[in-house]
Amino acid sequence: MNKFLLAVASIVLGTASVQAADLAAHYTKALAVAPGYNWTGFYVGGNVGGQWGSSNPNTSTVFDPFGYFDPTSVPAVNAVGAQHINSSSVTGGFTAGYNWQVNNAVFGLEGDINHFGFKGGATGSAVYPCCAPFAFTVNSSVSADWLATIRGRIGFLATPHWLLYATGGAAISEVKGNFTFTDNFFLPASESGSIRDTRVGWTAGVGGEYAVGNGWSLKAEYLYVDLGRATVTSTNLGTFFGPAPASVFTHSFDIKSNIVRVGVNYKFGGPVVARY
Repeated sequence: MNKFLLAVASIVLGTASVQAADLAAHYTKALAVAPGYNWTGFYVGGNVGGQWGSSNPNTSTVFDPFGYFDPTSVPAVNAVGAQHINSSSVTGGFTAGYNWQVNNAVFGLEGDINHFGFKGGATGSAVYPCCAPFAFTVNSSVSADWLATIRGRIGFLATPHWLLYATGGAAISEVKGNFTFTDNFFLPASESGSIRDTRVGWTAGVGGEYAVGNGWSLKAEYLYVDLGRATVTSTNLGTFFGPAPASVFTHSFDIKSNIVRVGVNYKFGGPVVARY
C-alpha cells in the first residue's frame, strides 16, 4: 500500500513541475519589447505633385466728361474686363521642419519652397454700344513661378508610425500680371498696365505621414492657397490726339490654388523609445 502511495505522489509532483516550467517560460516571453518611433527632431525632404487653380483678372475704367469714352462705353468695357483664368501644372520642391512629440500628439513648424508654375491668359472683345461697328479688346495674363509656405502642424498618432495632421500658415509668391486695352475706332486708342508684386497670402490643409524607419518617412498632403488680390491703376491711355489721362484704368487679379503632393522626409537623430 505504501509503495502505491509513493508512486502516485511521484506522478503528481512530476506533472506539477512540468506545468511550473511551462508557466515560467511563458512569463519570460511577456517581457519582450518592441521599438517605437519618436517624431521629435529636425527633418528635411522633397515633394512633387500638381496644382490646379484660378484667377479673376479685372480691367475697368470710369466715365469722365473730359475722358475718351462715351458714357455707354464704360459699362461695356468693364463687363468685358471681368475675366477668368484656369491654370494647372506640376509642382515640386524642398521642405524643412521640426517636430515635437508629446505622448500621442505631434506639434511642428515646417517651411518649403516649390516650383509653382501658375500661368494663364484671357481675352475678350465687344462692339461699342454707341459706335458700331467699332470694337475694343481687353487682354489679361497672370503668372506665379514659385511658391513658399511657412506653416504650423498639429497632429496625432493613429499608431506609433502613422501621423495624421492639419497644417496652416503663410503663403508667399511673386505674382505677375499684364493687361492691354485696344480698340479699332476711327482714331484707334490703346492702354496697358502691369503688376509685379511679392504677395503674402495664406494656406491651410491636411496630410498624413508614415515613418518607415531609420529616420525616413513618406507623406501625402493637400493644401489650399490664397494669395489675395494685387491692383494697379493706369492713366496711360493713348489716342490719335495724344494721352487721355482723364480716362483712368484699374487692373487687378487674384490667385487661388489647390495643391496635392507626395513627399519623403529624413529626420536627423532622435531616440528610439521602447514600447511594451
